[in-house]
This record gives sequence, C-alpha cells and structure tokens, in this order.
Amino acid sequence: MNLTGSFNVSASALTAQRFRMDVISSNIANAETTRAKVENGVSVPYRRKMVVMEPMQDSFQKMLQSQMENKGSGSAGQGVKVSAIREDKSPLKPVYNPGHPDANAEGYVFMPNVDITKEMVDLISASRSYEANVTALNASKAMVMKALEIGR
Repeated sequence: MNLTGSFNVSASALTAQRFRMDVISSNIANAETTRAKVENGVSVPYRRKMVVMEPMQDSFQKMLQSQMENKGSGSAGQGVKVSAIREDKSPLKPVYNPGHPDANAEGYVFMPNVDITKEMVDLISASRSYEANVTALNASKAMVMKALEIGR
C-alpha cells in the first residue's frame, strides 16, 4: 500500500457512510408518505430504501490469501463503494383511517414500511462508522506528519 492508500480507504468509507445517512434521512422524511409514485394508475406508498455496500476490490478471503502468499507484500484493500440501493420488500402497514384520501373501500390506508426506531438505530450505526473512519483518517494523517518530522 502506498503512503496515501489509507487516506483513500478512509475517504471511500466516509463517502459511503454519508450516503447511507442521506438514504436513512430520506426514509425518515417519507415515513408518512402514501403517494410516492403512481403504478398502473394507482398511488403507491413510499418503500423503505437500504444501501448495499461492497469492497472496491476482491473479497476478504481472496485478499487474505494473497497477503499470505506474498508474505504481506501484496496490495491491501482499496476501500468500499455503494453498489446498490434496494427497496425493502417487507409488507406495507395497513392503518384503518376511512377519512384519508388514499383509503381503500374497506377504509384502510397502506402506510410505508418505515420503522422510525429501526431507522434511528441505522442512523446511529452509520454515524458511529463515520466517526470511526474520521478517527482512522486522523491517525493516518498524524503518522504521515510524524514521518515528515523524522525526515527533517
């Protein structure tokens, strides 16, 4: 790994976690949205979205194997990237509210499958991951600065 490799790994993780927090914020903002899009002339409620991440390079197992074969002289990881945004396929929540404009004939309104508690837990997790990557970035920066001081 070159000198700035750790910066690239941390930067990719920071970008991915920030994007994850943006998607979670969108889920929270649309927790009551019953008209997200129209399919076949029918209003469809918002569906929870989830971020899928993957390594920029090979799997961990392949990376470990190459490191063991090369006695640590091979290249290390390159970071993470967002590979997809998937909709949660869990069922929508039926709520009895006959006065709602989107209520069906039985008086039920189908609400988004967004659970605010779950979203807050995911938001805290993404925030902690972001903080951990900031700490790793600062540690890398401090090591580079110390190396530059030694060179004086």
